[in-house]
Amino acid sequence: MSMLKFHPSVQSQNAESKVNPLSDPLVDSFGRVHNYVRLSITDRCNLGCQYCRPGNRAEYTSQTDLLTFDDMVAIVNVLAEMGVTKVRITGGEPLLRPRLEELVARLGAVSGIRRIGLTTNGLLLASKARELRRAGLTDVNISLDSLLPERYAQITRGGDLGRVLDAIEACFEAGFETLKLNVVLMQGVNDDEIESFLRLTLNYPLQIRFIEYMPVGMQQEGWNAKYMPLEGILAQCAKREWNARLVEPADSLSNLSFCGAADDAGPAKYYRISGAAGEFGLINPVSEHFCMACNRLRITANGYVKPCLYWNDEWDLKPFIGNDERLRQVIRQSLEAKPQRHEMIVQPSHKPSQHVMLRQMSQIGG
Repeated sequence: MSMLKFHPSVQSQNAESKVNPLSDPLVDSFGRVHNYVRLSITDRCNLGCQYCRPGNRAEYTSQTDLLTFDDMVAIVNVLAEMGVTKVRITGGEPLLRPRLEELVARLGAVSGIRRIGLTTNGLLLASKARELRRAGLTDVNISLDSLLPERYAQITRGGDLGRVLDAIEACFEAGFETLKLNVVLMQGVNDDEIESFLRLTLNYPLQIRFIEYMPVGMQQEGWNAKYMPLEGILAQCAKREWNARLVEPADSLSNLSFCGAADDAGPAKYYRISGAAGEFGLINPVSEHFCMACNRLRITANGYVKPCLYWNDEWDLKPFIGNDERLRQVIRQSLEAKPQRHEMIVQPSHKPSQHVMLRQMSQIGG
């Protein structure tokens, strides 16, 4: 990572002057306002991460059943009229979808959309970062669960860490507004790398986001063997001798400035080590649910809207594309059914809820 350079962010290419009329805001039955959509554009992936796609076999959606770019833009147009201002493109691996820069540009042209993000494993990103930035992409999240080449290859079932590091450098050079590295912590797998990830924030203007391992889909069996809460990360940060000049002793975290919740009301709470260039965040979907601040909807690659990541409920939007009023009705119907909270909360038995989602994470987009 020593090759990474700092390149100041450039201003968003999406017009901040766009006025979202908020004429038909997306509010659920618990008063939560939804202004963020996660748009999966494929369920295919060039990796096989253990927590995202358990098992060695992958069953993909037929290409003919995937939403077209026209479909996606039509849906986002309706969502923008209802108050959505941010779109995050997910997968699978979204960079496997040809002409991604075209989709980014078209989404950026939708009135009211102010930010467009991408979540990727990074393997195909290095050569495309500049083009995507020029098209209007503002934010990039890269999934990176290990800084050790062999371990990374094992977790991802064949990934090349060097290509991901190249992608990170390319993102700095392209000047995205935010760059985040998503780290799913797994006990006995990569929990010994917490310090290594924290070190990155000292010198690089990025955000490391530690995420709890979730009991979703097929990986619920034996889930608790890998689950670990994130509550010890702050204490571990304070105890490191290398960090003694930056933080108070373990009984005081006064030198860690709490940066608050993410600016899009996202689930992470960010911290900055004194003098560091970057930040680190904690995302606790299991031990400390953040459901009452949820502001997002998910659209699957085959056109279903999911109001909650964890629950099975979903509504097919495809039959109504081209009929904006019916699209609004179905989207509102999904919001009316959105539960107050998920049921991943860890019980004393460490057993996940029986209300599980049937889709794998790779089929939803996270």
